[in-house]
Amino acid sequence: MRLNIFTIVLLFIISFNAMAIEEPEFISIEKKDAFEIREYQPKLIAQVLVNGTFDSASSKGFRLLADFIFGNNKTNEGSKKIEMTAPVVTRDASEKIEMTAPVISEETEKGWYVSFNMPKQYTKETLPVPNNSEVKIIEIPAEKFAVISFSGLVREKKYAEMLSLLNEEMKKRNLDPKGPVILARYNPPWTLPFLRRNELMFRF
Repeated sequence: MRLNIFTIVLLFIISFNAMAIEEPEFISIEKKDAFEIREYQPKLIAQVLVNGTFDSASSKGFRLLADFIFGNNKTNEGSKKIEMTAPVVTRDASEKIEMTAPVISEETEKGWYVSFNMPKQYTKETLPVPNNSEVKIIEIPAEKFAVISFSGLVREKKYAEMLSLLNEEMKKRNLDPKGPVILARYNPPWTLPFLRRNELMFRF
């Protein structure tokens, strides 16, 4: 079953408002103001690789993944809706890192990985299979991240400020980042800026 963009957006709105959104499980190792060190538990993600600017790629990636979780998939019993989770993340695909790492986004005309976490009730064997071959299902092992949280819209000045702060906190602790920075966004696009929750993350 393939859904048009209006239906996808409508279902996305209903999902965010009708239920508590599941987030990936982690252990907080250290927390100081907006900075935190976390150990994430193993998880399953649905991921797509898209090209274009940060904004266009994020939008296209989101549509492809939303199409998958809202029914463009197959099980032994037919298609199945998968519960929405948070955050939505994107990563610069031009930077080579292990295939087991998470995802994120930022910047110009190139490739981006965009992904959703899958609800923890699923394994790779029980998750509905995407009908679209662009959607890849990937198992992510337990990993540690340095995280900085902030609100508002993700604009260049704010992004640079938060990235600088994250790097500063990591240097204080002699933590070396592995792979590109990850941007995680937890709210639907209609959320008021001051209510939005964003995070920049480095795996280490």
